[in-house]
Amino acid sequence: MWALVINPTSGSGKGSVVGRKVRDFLVERGLEHKIIEGDGASNVRKNLSIFLAKYPDCSGVLTVGGDGSAHEAMQVTTPLGVPLAIIPAGTGNDLVRALGWSLDDLKDYLEKIVSTPYVNIDLGQVGSEWFGAVLSTGFDSIVNERANSLSWPKGAMKYNVSIAIELPRFRARHYEITLDEQVISTRAMLIAVANGSSYGGGMLVCPEATVTDGYFDVMILHPVSKLEFLKVFPRVFKGTHISHPAVEIVRSKVVTIKADAVAYADGDRVGALPVTARCVRNAMKTWMP
Repeated sequence: MWALVINPTSGSGKGSVVGRKVRDFLVERGLEHKIIEGDGASNVRKNLSIFLAKYPDCSGVLTVGGDGSAHEAMQVTTPLGVPLAIIPAGTGNDLVRALGWSLDDLKDYLEKIVSTPYVNIDLGQVGSEWFGAVLSTGFDSIVNERANSLSWPKGAMKYNVSIAIELPRFRARHYEITLDEQVISTRAMLIAVANGSSYGGGMLVCPEATVTDGYFDVMILHPVSKLEFLKVFPRVFKGTHISHPAVEIVRSKVVTIKADAVAYADGDRVGALPVTARCVRNAMKTWMP
């Protein structure tokens, strides 16, 4: 028995389209499954928990949506040790990128999920909450806060509007960063604690981060001028920003960040700092190519 969790609104309706394709695939293969529904994150967690309590030997959970949908599902599957496959249908899809899957070849992805063994990957953990890609604080979190407050425009454009609003008034903040073997006290514009290599729809904030090494890559962007920030920012899509002298990357299993700021993980609000994130080795069962 498989669980199929579909977020029909992800990716501006792409979730509904991809969800039907996954359902058709399961039907064609004669694989027993149940579609898990819910009108919000809490209901999805509740309904998926009820299903897994009834089917503890579930073959796996297929979640169709973006990183937010996968984030919700992993809160249920990870403690239970149930395999979770993330089917990309959102605007970011960075968790799927971190696993090494193509975003385009859905049929090949599904074939491998149902015919090959799962593997174990690392996750980050803040309190009782799991995250798969990146926890961040600084300018990007401020932009997220602003974007979440806007009712217009919709989609990715609201983040562009939020950047335009927040960048002129943005100031670097002082952070206390405690790592495994050192403490860094510094002003910074952005800090990213990366389990996977990218966030924000393919921004390679820590291009050498992997989900199987037991460590976070922690990227610290030290203060630069607004003009220099605008020049450096586009380089993050190719990962070449790491050669800039204001960029520092360190590795750690545990990271504590203190500041007057907020943090986001996998695109969801974690809350006000301080936060402590732990890289938990082999926490999640999933599939990799």
